[in-house]
Amino acid sequence: MSNLSLIETARDFNRFYTNFLGLLNKAYLDTPFTLTDARILFEIGSHDGVSAAALVRDLQLDPAYLSRILKRFRAEGLIETSPDPADLRSQVIIVTDRGREQFEELGRRANAQIAARFDRLATGEPEAAVSAMHTIRALLDPAAKPAPAIIRAHRAGDIGWIVQSQGRFYAEEYGWDLRFEALVAEVAGKFLANFDPAKEYCWIAERRGVNVGSVLVTNGGDGIAKLRLLYVDKSARGLGLGKLLVDACIRFSREKGYRELSLWTNDMLETARAIYVKAGFRLVSEERHCMFGPQANGQTWVLDLEFAASQKFHLIWKRSFPN
Repeated sequence: MSNLSLIETARDFNRFYTNFLGLLNKAYLDTPFTLTDARILFEIGSHDGVSAAALVRDLQLDPAYLSRILKRFRAEGLIETSPDPADLRSQVIIVTDRGREQFEELGRRANAQIAARFDRLATGEPEAAVSAMHTIRALLDPAAKPAPAIIRAHRAGDIGWIVQSQGRFYAEEYGWDLRFEALVAEVAGKFLANFDPAKEYCWIAERRGVNVGSVLVTNGGDGIAKLRLLYVDKSARGLGLGKLLVDACIRFSREKGYRELSLWTNDMLETARAIYVKAGFRLVSEERHCMFGPQANGQTWVLDLEFAASQKFHLIWKRSFPN
């Protein structure tokens, strides 16, 4: 898409969203207030006290325009002011009891407006819409901070998400065909059908209620655990989630008494391979294949859990007793 098309699409979305929220209506949310009135009252009501200078700065308003609105608010008994002890040239603005009632009523009406819109959507669509909003803000707001991720156990629907997300990702990024999605579905289906919580586990990485990563540990028999289906969504790259998920697999496998943790991957997945190397995995075999269409180089990596544990013990001992 050309830059001009991107710009026109963004402008079209802006027009849609202002209409969606009724921002151009003179009576915002069927109240006597305009959108600017409501935003100013919200900012004042959200603070114990705020100065006019702060409102001008944060809302990027013309000082004279703000002054006229504040004068009207004061006449309507919505706000009151007092000298700012930190700057006697300025005033601290707070809402009155009446102003608080109007502030809270605006909040209730805004919530009801969004709730009514979301009620028309199918299951999962409100979450998808909010996730897209978070993405827009993260990309366009320099002050936006990355949302923290949590690592949790899988629950109903998560395994289906693993199949869908990985099937789509590898098709788009590497041109793999539907045979890869079939393999993921087979691994995921066997995990669910034969799940043994005493020896197996699935971890889901989640941000803002949206799944962004996953990994499984399955029982390979003979004391061998298998690390399967490690994945981190593009929206969550650079947060260290891949390492957290692999570390969780190693801890779990060691706690459950496995002697070895093995995995199969492909050499073009460089980020994942770097995590495996740093965790102590060693490459034991590789082979060329065309299992999913394009030619690739499959690799088997193994971590000796007993050896890794003894090495960690000796390192701790050496640091504690260097002589």
